[in-house]
Amino acid sequence: MPPEQALDAARPAPASTLMPVLALLAAMVSTYVGAAIAKFLFPMVGSQGVTALRVGLAACMLLAWRKPWRMPLARTDIPNLLVYGLMLGCMNLLIYGAFARIPIGIAVAIEVTGPLMVVLAGSRRLLDIAWLACAVLGLWLLLPLHAHAAALDPLGIALALGAAFCWAMYIVFGKRVSTLQGGQAVAWGMLAAALFTVPVGVAHAGAALLAPGVLAAGLGVALLSSAVPYSLEMAALKRLPRRVFGILVSASPALSALAGWLVLGEQLSALQWLAIGLIIAASSGAAATA
Repeated sequence: MPPEQALDAARPAPASTLMPVLALLAAMVSTYVGAAIAKFLFPMVGSQGVTALRVGLAACMLLAWRKPWRMPLARTDIPNLLVYGLMLGCMNLLIYGAFARIPIGIAVAIEVTGPLMVVLAGSRRLLDIAWLACAVLGLWLLLPLHAHAAALDPLGIALALGAAFCWAMYIVFGKRVSTLQGGQAVAWGMLAAALFTVPVGVAHAGAALLAPGVLAAGLGVALLSSAVPYSLEMAALKRLPRRVFGILVSASPALSALAGWLVLGEQLSALQWLAIGLIIAASSGAAATA
């Protein structure tokens, strides 16, 4: 085979990369549009109730669609699936609690530092230390730690930081179970998340969760923010290198801030946009040079 043909054969087909990239971008847009819509439900059933609807209904849809029980699970996969589901449930509870208290774009900018830590974990390179410093500067500008920062609810900030940790663990354990076939990982993981989040939501909102309007809106949120994006994310995780996945996920704060502005009218200051830009630069840069 001539050298030119050998190079062409070794080069991945553009379509094989384009499709998972588009799937991940669609997942992020769907997630944050759904999150912005979900915020309208917070006054009726609270963030815990919306989380219960989102995760519980998504689990039912995914189990009915994927039928994961048709393929046996290896015993070694079960612990990873349980941790994956637990992190998924905690991430949803915490970030929705943050959404109820601070703007969506700011909450996600804080949350995305979780995937950033996954990329930087164990690194000793000067370049990675520079990316970390960029993220720290962004957080410092964003949080109420200086005279020019906007006031933010401290509990909302703490919840977003908790969601950041859960997102990091979601990526680590999601990668471990992403090789399961037939959508098993997402379906079983969402069931595990529902077993944890639904009782919390029921305890908080009670019978209000069964109101027809709330159920209908919850179904839309479950589709937009859980069933569709997590399935697309898992498909992307299978086909994309972690570096590329991390670069694309770095756009989450900007997409969420735009969704908050378009759907909820949440306005961010120029300083907050600068802080979000620094965090995006740190996350995408760290992923690109990993």
